[in-house]
Amino acid sequence: MTQNQRPKPPIAKKIPHKIITHNDTRVDNYFWMRLSDEQKNAEKPDTQTQCVLNYLNAENAYTKQSLRKTEDFQKKLFDEIVGRIKQDDESVPYCDNGYFYITRFEKGKEHPIYSRKKGNLEAKEEIMLDENQLAKPFDYYKIAGKNVSPNNQIVAFGEDKLSRRIYTIRFKNLATGKFLTDKIENTTGGTVWANDNQTVFYTRKDESLRSYKIFKHKLGSDPSTDQLVFHETDESFSTYIYKTKSKKYLVIGSYATLTQEYQFLNADTPDGNFQLFEPRNRDLKLEYDINHYQNKWFVKTNLEAQNFRLMECPEFDTTRENWKEVIPHRESVLIEDVDLFNDFLVISERVEGITQLRIRPWVGKEHYIDFGEKSFMAYTSINMNFNTQVLRLGYTSLTTPNSVFDYDMRDKKMTLLKEQEIVGGYDKTKYQSERLFANSKDGTKIPISLVYKKGFVKDGKQPLLLYAYGSYGHSMDPYFSSIRLSLLDRGFAFAIAHIRGGEEMGRHWYEDGKLLNKKNTFNDFIDCGDFLVKENYTSNSHLYAMGGSAGGLLMGAIINMRPELWNGVVAAVPFVDVINTMLDETIPLTTGEFDEWGNPKDENFYHYIKSYSPYDNVEAKNYPSMLITTGYHDSQVQYWEPAKWLAKLRDLKTDNNILVMHCDMVAGHGGLAGRFEKHKETALEYAFLLDLEEIND
Repeated sequence: MTQNQRPKPPIAKKIPHKIITHNDTRVDNYFWMRLSDEQKNAEKPDTQTQCVLNYLNAENAYTKQSLRKTEDFQKKLFDEIVGRIKQDDESVPYCDNGYFYITRFEKGKEHPIYSRKKGNLEAKEEIMLDENQLAKPFDYYKIAGKNVSPNNQIVAFGEDKLSRRIYTIRFKNLATGKFLTDKIENTTGGTVWANDNQTVFYTRKDESLRSYKIFKHKLGSDPSTDQLVFHETDESFSTYIYKTKSKKYLVIGSYATLTQEYQFLNADTPDGNFQLFEPRNRDLKLEYDINHYQNKWFVKTNLEAQNFRLMECPEFDTTRENWKEVIPHRESVLIEDVDLFNDFLVISERVEGITQLRIRPWVGKEHYIDFGEKSFMAYTSINMNFNTQVLRLGYTSLTTPNSVFDYDMRDKKMTLLKEQEIVGGYDKTKYQSERLFANSKDGTKIPISLVYKKGFVKDGKQPLLLYAYGSYGHSMDPYFSSIRLSLLDRGFAFAIAHIRGGEEMGRHWYEDGKLLNKKNTFNDFIDCGDFLVKENYTSNSHLYAMGGSAGGLLMGAIINMRPELWNGVVAAVPFVDVINTMLDETIPLTTGEFDEWGNPKDENFYHYIKSYSPYDNVEAKNYPSMLITTGYHDSQVQYWEPAKWLAKLRDLKTDNNILVMHCDMVAGHGGLAGRFEKHKETALEYAFLLDLEEIND
C-alpha cells in the first residue's frame, strides 16, 4: 500500500512539558500520555484518561486500516502457526514426593490443566487446577507459582487477572477439591511451605511493583494479620524466598544487579529467626548463590572470579572466610549453574557462547555430554531427587525441536523421552544452520547463529530477519521455533546476534554492554547487520530487525544510528523512553536497574543515557518501515513509552514508509495468556514483514 493509498494517520496533540535535569532542558510534547494506575483502573475515565484511550484506539484503527490488505494473510499465518501446535499435548511427567506431576492441554483449549498421579503413571489422574475453568470469567488469566504442601494435600497458587504480574494467592484442598477461604493479594504469586503443612511464606510488591517484603501466613488466618518476616528497605534490591532441594531450609534472597545476600532457616521451625549467610557487599560487588546438600552449602560466586567459581562451606559456618574452592575460575568458561546429586555434580558452563553440561562424579573421571551439534541450547530440567544417576535435561537447536532427555551420568546413555511434535510434519534435513562471527568496530568477534531453508541463495537478494536482546546478562541461545517456519518456508533467513550486554561469551560480555559501555550493544548489532550484507546473505533492501523490551530499546537505538541499514523493524514492548523512566523511581523496575543502565541523577550517566535514549534522539530524517507493539497493562515497559515514541517519530520522520502500532488493550508485557490467541500478534508481525517483501501467500 503506497502512502497515497493509506488512511490518514492519527496525529497526537502536543502539550509541551519542560524537564530540567543537571541544568539541561528537555521538552516532552507527549508527557500527557502517561496515566497512573488509579486513572487506568477507575470505573469512569477522567478527561485525560479518555484522551489517551482515544489516541491508542485511533492508532489501533489506523494499524488495522493500513494493514487491511494483509488481513486474510494474517489469518492464514495464524492458522498455520497454530496448526503446527499439538493441541492435545502434555509435558513429560516428573516425580516429587511420591507423585508424578503433569501439565497437559486439551484440544481447542487455550490454557493448561495441571494434574498428578500417585505412585506411578498408571494411577488415576487427579486434576489439581484446570486453568481453562478458572479463566472463564476473565479477559486475561494466568496461574503462577503452583506449590503443593509437604503432605501432598493442599496446592497454593497465584492468579493474575489483569496482566500486570500482580498475583492473588489462593489455596485448594486436593482431597476435597474445595478452595480454602484464604486469599492473599498483591503478591509475586509464589509461596513456600514450611514443613508443618500450615505455614506459608510469600512476597509482596510495593507501589512500583518491587518485591520488597516477605510475610508468613498460617492457613485459616486473616491475611491482614500475617507476620512480616523481612523488609528489604534498599530500593535498589528486591527479595524472594525459596526452599532448598534438600527440603531442609527456607532461604530468603535479596538481589541487586551487582550483589546478593541470603538468610536461611530450618523449614521445621518456621517461627524461628533467619540466619544471615554472607552480608551483601556493594563495594566488593559480591555475587553469590547457594545450594544445600547434606551437611554443607555449595556457593557459586564471583569472589575473585569474574566468570564465577564454585565453593563449599560448613552448614553453619557460612561467611566467606569459610568458603573452600571446589571448581576454580577459568577465563574462558562461565559457570552458569550447578545441580547436586549424591554421586554427581552437574555444572552448566558456557563455552564460546554455547552451554555445555559437565558431569563430575564425586569419585572418578568427569566428562561433558556430547550432543553432536556445534550450535545448540542445552539445560538441566526438573531434578528433584538427590539419589539418582539419571539427569533430566532439555535440548534444542535452530533445526532440532525442543526435546527432553534422561541422561545416565554413569553409563553415558541418552534416552529421548519426548521431542516436540510439529503437527503436519517437520523434516530437519530441509533446513541448514550456521554459526558465524562478525567483526565489531573495536575488533571484537560477535557470534551470529543463522538458520534458513536449504536452497537459500547467498546472492544478496534474500530477506533476512536479525534478532537480538543484549541486556541484563541474558544470553540468547540458538533455539528451535515451529513458529519461525512460517518465515523460513517463505524464503527468509533468521539470525540471532549474540551481542554484548548478554553473557554468551562470559561475564565480560555483559560488563562490556552495560552502564557506560551500553553503546557496544547497539554497535555490535549494526556490525552484525553490515556483516550479513557484506557476505551476501541479504542486502539493505531485504534486511529486517526485531527485538522486544530491552531488545526494543536496541531497535530504537539502531534506527536512530543507522536507519538506512534496515528495510523494516519490529519493536515489541520497547523500552525507549530511557532517560525519563530512569529518572522516575515510582515507575516499576526503575530503582533496581540503576546498576544496569546507570542512575541519571548522576550527571555522567544522565548525559550518556540521553545520548542513546531512542525517544530523545528521534530526528527529522528517513526511517525504515516500522511496526511497534505494546500492552496497555504492561508493568515492565509502560505503554506510554512506545506510544510517545511513535508520536514523535510520526511528527519528525521525512519518509513515506509505513509506521504503525498495535496496542493490546487487555494484555501486559508478555502478551495474551492463552497458547493460541497470543499468536495473532505473531501473525501480525510476520504479515507486516512479509508484506514488505511483497510476499502475501
